[in-house]
Amino acid sequence: MTTSDKVALVTGAARGIGLATAKRFLAEGYKVALLDINSETLHAAHAALAQEHDIIAIECDVSQPDAVTLAFDAVGRQFGRLDALVNNAGIAIFKPILDVTYEDWSRVLAVNLTGPFLCTQAAAPMMRDGGGGAVVNITSISGLRASTLRTAYGTSKAGLAHLTKQQAAELAQYNIRVNAVAPGPVDTAMAKAVHTPEIRADYHDHMPLNRYGLEEELAEAIFFLCSERASYITGQILCVDGGFDSTGIGLPTLRKAMRNS
Repeated sequence: MTTSDKVALVTGAARGIGLATAKRFLAEGYKVALLDINSETLHAAHAALAQEHDIIAIECDVSQPDAVTLAFDAVGRQFGRLDALVNNAGIAIFKPILDVTYEDWSRVLAVNLTGPFLCTQAAAPMMRDGGGGAVVNITSISGLRASTLRTAYGTSKAGLAHLTKQQAAELAQYNIRVNAVAPGPVDTAMAKAVHTPEIRADYHDHMPLNRYGLEEELAEAIFFLCSERASYITGQILCVDGGFDSTGIGLPTLRKAMRNS
């Protein structure tokens, strides 16, 4: 089978890492389904891409079982198969732990953890019937190490990291591989809007590569894990974070002195 016969579905595909990933699949000849909850942004992305590619856009809240079922049914009708699923849709509510409401907690867990569960449950039979496939869950370094303001977000991503391993263990019998990518700080539109120069400097001081990642760099890692080049990799969490997770908190002053020596 050539890549021009293959189909990928990306959730949260209207912008950021999701859109960059969709473009990466398209560049390899895949047919692509874009899923997103934001109708306006989704259809703008679809309009920008669809002139040259075989692509569909589906508005979907991945936390809603009925909506997920309808979305995957539409992909089956349109393309007849599914080879790759990228569970990228997610939300973040950053608050001090005592300010996190039940509604905050419930919504973040519903989108970030229940969403990938529902989408993979819907995707797996399609992949099985087509001979196999690959799933990549987008977790976060916030799911691997605790930080302030991330009670709901970090916990949801930690749960997703373990869900990845559960899915890998049980879906391997159908030739379905499941891995996760854990991004570090990435230069998305949201990061540019909310990360002050002081926050960016703090991140730089704690990362060996001393910079934010690019959306395209995350897309490369995601595509690799979906490709045949990763055919013996499953159940893994790949940090794409400039070394942030591997180096702990660090001492900015000492790191600056080392760079200047």
